[in-house]
Amino acid sequence: MNHATDLLLIGGTMLLALTAHGLGQRIHIPRVTLLLLLGALAGPELFDLLPPDADAHFGFITQLTLAMVGFLLGERMSVKDLAEGRQALIVSLVVTLVTAIFVAGAVWLVTRNLPASLLLGAIATATAPAATLDVLREAGANGPLTRMIYQVVAIDDAWGAILFSVCLVSAELLLGNGGTGLGSLGIGVVEVGGSLVLGIVLGLPMAWLTGRIKPGEPMLLESAGFVFVAAGLAGILGFSYLLTCMTLGIVVANRAHHHIRPFRSIEGVSEPFLALFFFMAGYQLEWSMLPTLGALGLAYVGARVAGRLAGGHIGGYLAGSPPHNRRRIGACLMPQAGIALGLALVATERLPELTYILPLVIGATVIFELVGPPLTLIQLRHAGETGKGYEAPADDD
Repeated sequence: MNHATDLLLIGGTMLLALTAHGLGQRIHIPRVTLLLLLGALAGPELFDLLPPDADAHFGFITQLTLAMVGFLLGERMSVKDLAEGRQALIVSLVVTLVTAIFVAGAVWLVTRNLPASLLLGAIATATAPAATLDVLREAGANGPLTRMIYQVVAIDDAWGAILFSVCLVSAELLLGNGGTGLGSLGIGVVEVGGSLVLGIVLGLPMAWLTGRIKPGEPMLLESAGFVFVAAGLAGILGFSYLLTCMTLGIVVANRAHHHIRPFRSIEGVSEPFLALFFFMAGYQLEWSMLPTLGALGLAYVGARVAGRLAGGHIGGYLAGSPPHNRRRIGACLMPQAGIALGLALVATERLPELTYILPLVIGATVIFELVGPPLTLIQLRHAGETGKGYEAPADDD
């Protein structure tokens, strides 16, 4: 079998990602947005630049990529980091819940579809850590607000992924995909509980093994092996591979002596898969559906903005943050990118009848990635924290 076309697609996407990275830095647009737009332009509804079966293996790419992303999210749930960032823990949790409630309520008012409302509410909680941290670095930001932003974006995607897993199971039960009555509830509990148990069962030996084969060296084979086995077993058993891999990461982050190293190994190898993932996600955008999403799109965007602002203020008040931080933290959490897109793809894969979720999230992602970073920069300037020399908290190992 000749895979010349596949190799061209993969290699070309890598080079596009490199170009998007350089261009994005010049025009201050995240490369995720550029890759989505390039993929959408190359799609069958516009220039149709790829072979008809180019996206045949996209489901596999999605699972492979999100398995790694889920594992990396687990690192953010270290007990030590959560204990040290008490304010950020409270703010991130409140922002996540308030955003989900606002968006779910707005979507329900427009669609009267409870499964879609739950899923879009959960998807809306995801942020774009890479775009946000890039703004902090570029602005040379330093101060209380900057530290709060750094800590919140480090953990809120993990809250969102957990919430999404629960909402996805609930949506499947509501649509009758899992049976009826108590049997349906039991299936949902088994899926979520089974994902957690499987992640723990595989996480304990992974945490013990980390750093023991070649002490002091990152072990890509070791890390990737556990992550992919976890995702594969989750798929076979009917569990959530995203939640399973995140649980795996949580266990390793809290139990392994050299826990930084497996995460850096996976982080390094995930880059080309993420590029291909974003490009192919844009490729699948159905432009013809965008005009029909007018009211729903406005409801989603408006409710997410309101949820971020209200959640930041409420969370800041409960956490005892200074008033000026309460007013600004929500506005600094607007960027939305890869995690939201990944969750939308999982939702579409599991519930294909909700066809409008993916184009809606792609369109909203482009809006928030264009508007979010400049809004974060404005808030940092108003707080007087720009130009002070950005310093990210050091990793301890």
